[in-house]
This record gives sequence, C-alpha cells and structure tokens, in this order.
Amino acid sequence: MKIQFHGAAQRVTGSKHLIITEKGTRILLDCGLFQGLNTQELNQEFAFNPAEIDYVVLSHAHIDHTGLLPRLVGKGYSGKIFCTAATKDLCSILLGDSARIQESDMARINKRRAKRGEPLLENLYSQEDVEKTLSQMEAVNFREKFWLNDEVSIFFTDTGHILGSAAISLTIKENNEEIKLFFSGDIGRPNDKILKSPEAFPQADYIICESTYGAKLHQAELDVKGHLQAIVQKVCVEQKGKLLIPAFSIDRTQELVYALDQLENEGKLPKIKVFVDSPLSVNATQIMKNHPECFNPEVLEYLKQGDEDAFGFPNLFYVSSTEDSKKLNELQEPCIIISASGMAEAGRIKHHIANNIEDVRCAVLLVGYTSPDSLGGQLKVGMKKVNIFGKELDVRAEVIVMDSFSAHGDYQEIIQFLSCQDKSKVKQIFLVHGEIDVQTIFREKLLAEGYSDVYIPSHQEGVEMGLG
Repeated sequence: MKIQFHGAAQRVTGSKHLIITEKGTRILLDCGLFQGLNTQELNQEFAFNPAEIDYVVLSHAHIDHTGLLPRLVGKGYSGKIFCTAATKDLCSILLGDSARIQESDMARINKRRAKRGEPLLENLYSQEDVEKTLSQMEAVNFREKFWLNDEVSIFFTDTGHILGSAAISLTIKENNEEIKLFFSGDIGRPNDKILKSPEAFPQADYIICESTYGAKLHQAELDVKGHLQAIVQKVCVEQKGKLLIPAFSIDRTQELVYALDQLENEGKLPKIKVFVDSPLSVNATQIMKNHPECFNPEVLEYLKQGDEDAFGFPNLFYVSSTEDSKKLNELQEPCIIISASGMAEAGRIKHHIANNIEDVRCAVLLVGYTSPDSLGGQLKVGMKKVNIFGKELDVRAEVIVMDSFSAHGDYQEIIQFLSCQDKSKVKQIFLVHGEIDVQTIFREKLLAEGYSDVYIPSHQEGVEMGLG
C-alpha cells in the first residue's frame, strides 16, 4: 500500500492525501484548496488523474480541506464523497461561496497576469461544478463502521474542530492482513465552548497527524468572557471605536456570538450593536442550530435554561446584503463587527479593516490561526504598514490577539489526543498540515514521547506502508 501527499505537506493548506492499495483502489482523503500568496498555479492541476480516483473521504468542511472538490469533479471524478452529515450541510454553503470568491479573485489575478504578459489561468470551477459535487456527497454517521468496498472500511470519530469534523480510521485488507491507517484531520481543543471534545480513536499502525500548532502552547485563560468584555469596554465604550473581528464563518463566529450572548444574559455586555456581517456566517449559524448532536453538555444545558437560541440577542444583527454591509462603513457609532474571512485575506472583513485600520479609536481582534503571509498574519506580527486593495495603509488601530478561541489543539493537546494509542504498535506517524519549522520541533516532541518513527513528507512524496 502506498500513500502520496499531494497537499498540506510542509505547509498548512491544501489537504490532499492519496491512498493506493495493493489491489489498486485509490482513496483520496480530503481535497483542499491551497490558500495564501502564490498558490494560484498549485490549484490549477492535480498530480494525479481525478477520473482514476475510486473514493473521496472528507475530514471536515473547511475550504483548505474541501475547496478543490468541485474542480476534482469537473476534471472527471464521478464517485461518491463520504463525510459526516454536518460536513455535508456546511459544504452546501461553503463550496458555493468558494466558487464566487475564486471567480472574483481569478478575474483580478488574470488582469495582472495579462499586464505582465503571462498566460491567463482558468477559473477553478463553476456553480454547476459545485452542484454536481454536492450530489455526489453521502453522509456517514460517527462511530459506525462503513465499508467502501470488500477491501476498505472507514470509521469516523469526532475531533471537535468545527461542526461535523471527523478523524478517519481506515482498515485496509492486504495479503490476508489488516493495515490500520488513521487520519486526524484537524484536531480541536478539549473543552471547546460549543463542540464536544476530541474523541479517542481505534489503535492504528500508521497515523497521518496535523501539526499546525506543533510548536505552540496556547495561553491558559480562565476567564474568556471576562477578557472579551474588557476588550469591548475599552474599544467600544471608552474609545468609542469599532471592534473588528475577523472570524471564520464556521464555529469561530458562533463561539463569539455565544460568548456575547452569555454576557448579554448576565447583564455585562455594553448596550452597543453587534453585527455578524457575512451571508456565509448567517447560513452557517442556522446549520449549527440544526446539529445539536455536535454540542457539548454545557451548551445543551444553556439552551434548556434560556430561549433555546444561543446565537441571538436583542442588539445582534445578522447582515447578508452587500448594501447593508457597506452601510457599516458609514456608521459613526461604536460597534462590534464580526466578519469573514478569519485570516482577513478576503471577504467583507478586508473592507472593514481598510476603512478603520488608520483610526486609533478602533481595534482588530484576532481570534484564530492566521497564516504568516495573510493580512491577519501581518497584523499579528506587528506590521506598521499593510497593503490592502493596492493601497498602503498605516496601522494605527490596536491589534489584539485572543488565542483562547483557536480551533486547533496546541502540541500538548495533540499529544494528549494521541495518548489513546499503544505507542509500540504505531509503526509511523506522518506530520502534515504545518509549516516545516513547526513540524521539525513537533517531531522531536513526539520522539521524546516514545513514538519510534515520525516522518515529515514533502509535497507529492509517495511512501510505501505495510505490516512487514
């Protein structure tokens, strides 16, 4: 059996891992979009023939794990795409949104390429490709073994990263033996504000493990709501400015709204308006309400005690239309604006930052992972000037970081997640979904924990696996 790493190998985005069994069955784990600077050409072509793939299995709905599915389908993949029910529902809005964004981005990119005399790039996919992709998706329940064919079975366990996120355990029959392969997807954090904690998973021979925060420890924060309240008080009440929060539409936005909802119910939230300015976030919030089976006990208890809506309070406004979004730039009163994207690299939040970054009364609150080359990443490291929409702007607004909202486990939390395994039975761990310097540090930590073989694959590298 062989595995080829076609994405998220020594980088964070583009998750894409191809398993080829002894009998020739081809299973693609995730089909993510490469994101960040200079990734356009990486997304144009696959290093394999999509028509030859037999099955696709998804870990979760984030675009860096699903965003190239419509292109895969458009280029000839006609098989089923297996995932959890919540992942399927989220993909129904995320992939359509991705199609709109990439069409807009490609028009801008090709305009620049034409000026430089470079060949134009084709749109990655259309809305029609998205619709066909969605028709090929099939939901599989957590913790129920499902056979792809007489050779391979899959088993989903909850990782608590986003709604519906799953780790994938595969059992592959080969030469009268069974190889147990585990793919972590993205690993959430214990005691998530809304979702269940990551679950233990069956014993594996080989593990493909994410390593986004493999060199980082999240700061312990006992009073997240209190910290958020203090930030709102300072920026919106004392400075009379706008608090801009770039947040991923899935989970991060809902966590923020849930925290603000709690503060409102406790009478601790100042009487200011809170805007969730993202059609995607509006739809995602409704999908989250439809999947309480993913909620942790604390949220379920909170829902019983209140009005059965953890994502709504009197001064909260969900903004869908472009016209209403633009009006927020004209709004003179202090307010909170939560908007996508989480890395501030695209979407409406980029416009809000452009309009307020030079105002000393305002602040940008970063609450999740930001790649170093994204706008959010530049703000996070303290850049004094940033380029937004071709214009250089001075960073006069305060930039605040709250790691407590991160959806990725740190290295201790990942090690804890892996602790359900008998280390002596794990033949090899492959580290993916991380920057090479971070992975190198994390590799040493895992070796110190007693794992015998930890490997960092390179882009498009193929590795043979077996029990011999």
